[in-house]
Amino acid sequence: MKHEHVHTHHAPKPIGPYSQAVQCGSELYCSGQIPLDPQTGELVDGDIGAQTERVIENLGAVLCAAGCNYADVIKTTIFLIDMKDFTAVNAVYERYFGATKPARSTVAVAALPRGARLEIDCIART
Repeated sequence: MKHEHVHTHHAPKPIGPYSQAVQCGSELYCSGQIPLDPQTGELVDGDIGAQTERVIENLGAVLCAAGCNYADVIKTTIFLIDMKDFTAVNAVYERYFGATKPARSTVAVAALPRGARLEIDCIART
């Protein structure tokens, strides 16, 4: 099946050899986003809530570039370096995904790129 790469300047450019997202048929696979400001390429300041908001806004920009929105997301994976952030991340996450409640995994990891505290990827239907 043919696949297309998705790119937008409204989300951070990839920091490695990968696409922001790949559309394959009616599925969109969004690469993990960390709390990078799309304009500066630097990690945003602030607490885990502010960082979570930046991550989800970055995902939203990629979804939009593919003609999707948060309601089209069917699966997310959250990577956290500290599970103590779980409740605060959930509070922000629910504002964006609460009505649709996609399937989700949350995984504790030792470290993330650029020293980020969280990363979120997703799969959406197009």
